[in-house]
Amino acid sequence: MWQLYQFPLCPFSRKVRLLLGEKGIGYDLVRESPWLQRDEFLDMNPAGSTPVMADVERNITLINSQAICEYFEETVEKFPLISGSATNRAEIRRLTAWFDENFYGDVVAPLLHERMRKRIVDRAAPDARTLREAMKRANTHMDYMDYLLDYRNWMGGATMSLADISAAAHISVADYLGGIDWIGHEPTKRWYAGFKSRPSFRPLLSERMEVIAPPSHYEKPDF
Repeated sequence: MWQLYQFPLCPFSRKVRLLLGEKGIGYDLVRESPWLQRDEFLDMNPAGSTPVMADVERNITLINSQAICEYFEETVEKFPLISGSATNRAEIRRLTAWFDENFYGDVVAPLLHERMRKRIVDRAAPDARTLREAMKRANTHMDYMDYLLDYRNWMGGATMSLADISAAAHISVADYLGGIDWIGHEPTKRWYAGFKSRPSFRPLLSERMEVIAPPSHYEKPDF
């Protein structure tokens, strides 16, 4: 049985969980707080980051969300998420990387640091200037998402893909931490509302990070 080492607000773990849910792959969640740097976890992943996916019986350990997603994309035929022509697949991978690198670095990472890590680990107050900058960048990135969805059914093209899963994972964490202003972003809001209604997404919306409560609209598909 697969085990997924993660914590509730890890966007990369959410990305993997959404893919597993869409493909119908069973697994057990194992809570891992990477900031604790447990020796047992570092033995599995010396980088000390989540997610890590392990099957002890088969002696398989998978590290890095993209590597994990590509592994299951290659080994499970159900619900392909990197499909189409070579050009289409390249676009899906481009956008997946854009969310994992640009959106995460500009928006999700500073929100996690200021509103989660500082509170849980450092016992310090968040920096208001950093939070304002993260929210400003989120607005700019969502302008681009609106543009994409004005011309496409989904982020990466005509069908749902790994790009949508990565986008939803990162946006959900930013939204949980109060970093998203939905006003003026109707295309992205409609897309996200539809995603929130999918069975694969519902378990994520019901989870909570200790001492950090999400906004009142967070769990509602119609918000």
